[in-house]
Amino acid sequence: MTTPSSKAQGSGVPAATPDPAPAPAPSRRRWLILAVASAAQFLAVLDMIAVNIAFPAIGADFRSASTAELSWVLNAYTIVLAALLVPAGRLADAIGGRRSFLTGIALFGLASAACGAAPGLGTLIAARVVQGVAAAVLVPTSLSLALPAFPPRERATAVGVWTAVSAVAASAGPVAGGLLAAFDWRWIFLVNPPVVLLAWVAGLRLLPRTGPVRIGPVPGERRRLDPLGTLLVLLGTGALTTACVEAADWGYGAPATLGFLAVGLITGALAVAHVRRHPDPVVDPALFRTRAFTAATLGLLSYFLAYAASILAATLLFTGAWGWSSARAGLAVTPWPLTVLVVSTLSGRIVRALGERTTAVVGGLCFAAGPVWWLLLAGGDGAHYAVEFMPGLVLTGIGAGLYQPVMFSAAGLLPARQLSLGSGVLMMSRQGGSALGVAALVVITGGAARPGLDALRAGWVFTAVTAALAAVAGAALRTGVRVDPGENGGSGTDPLRHH
Repeated sequence: MTTPSSKAQGSGVPAATPDPAPAPAPSRRRWLILAVASAAQFLAVLDMIAVNIAFPAIGADFRSASTAELSWVLNAYTIVLAALLVPAGRLADAIGGRRSFLTGIALFGLASAACGAAPGLGTLIAARVVQGVAAAVLVPTSLSLALPAFPPRERATAVGVWTAVSAVAASAGPVAGGLLAAFDWRWIFLVNPPVVLLAWVAGLRLLPRTGPVRIGPVPGERRRLDPLGTLLVLLGTGALTTACVEAADWGYGAPATLGFLAVGLITGALAVAHVRRHPDPVVDPALFRTRAFTAATLGLLSYFLAYAASILAATLLFTGAWGWSSARAGLAVTPWPLTVLVVSTLSGRIVRALGERTTAVVGGLCFAAGPVWWLLLAGGDGAHYAVEFMPGLVLTGIGAGLYQPVMFSAAGLLPARQLSLGSGVLMMSRQGGSALGVAALVVITGGAARPGLDALRAGWVFTAVTAALAAVAGAALRTGVRVDPGENGGSGTDPLRHH
């Protein structure tokens, strides 16, 4: 007879003696839990995108500030979010996901209000830092609270909805940012607190109570904190993200860029050495003994390299080579998130029909087919956008809608004591891949504001290759015993777990 403990050992993740994962919620309740979790994800993504669009309006209010100083309104949020995802996920596992989520969303609302009321640029940047801290707490915790509420057969559908919400936020960001900035950029932040209040009240009533995780043979023994490991992870990810985000302004060979890159690599190496020796490290190496989780981590990193570079390349093509306005360029990208929205919501059925490995591979290859289409057909004037470019957007949207739900679902393979940490690692792959993808495209195009078609074609080669590598990572998934789609409610066999 196979016990849950023996399954965990067979997957390479040490069995945890403490708190089991919360049982699946009643039918309606689990969708309400997902709605609360998705609302947090929506706010975190929307605020990242919308503020980019409002950047000129913010600059007009702070005329004495340089562009480099103003850029920290954008970069402070991105860098802090990326740096804190893993430590915040580990802390959520230690103190309880529900408590962490409610604290994070309350802090996000307060920081948003502070951003909207900021009297000066320094105050605005400081409030954006706090927003980034709150988002780092919210994003991995939201996924770790939603996944256990669903039986394994429904998790791809749940993550598909969660992914679709991100796509809606990403597509709504430019529109919302533009409309609100036209009235007053402060409303980009001030619309958040009412939504936060509703989500906080709903979370208080709906989210399952998850106490601090306990480990070891001694009853009541709690997880230990790992201050040194947390500091090393924070410094390493923060320095590498800063180097990627600022390299275009500082220069890729500038001492500041190379210095931050060196600090990131050195502290990263020290962090790896530390977690291998610590009895309860900030990142448990046992996470990566689960093959599907390792494949998901590497696959998402490669996928978001392709994703970020593709979106930037499309924008540069529309506003540069084709000479379109920003508003027209934003509308031209719309088929991508709309396709993601449709395909993501259907991902559960597709996974049950094809299996996780096949779905991930097809998704990665579809995404790679988009830049290949542009490479072969995109011309220099945009006169035939519907034939030259839009089909590629649809292909990449199909790929995103198939690939992301399967790979993010890998967090559900982990025991309850590591759900938030595992979600944080996957989100770190997302943020790191996005930052590196943008940096790589800027290098490929020579940093030109209006790169030519030849430079953009080199960028499309890069995105096609990285998306293909994401498909290879998807092929590394081991498909276990799938649940019959006709079952009412599903059973406890997780289709991603290998046996």
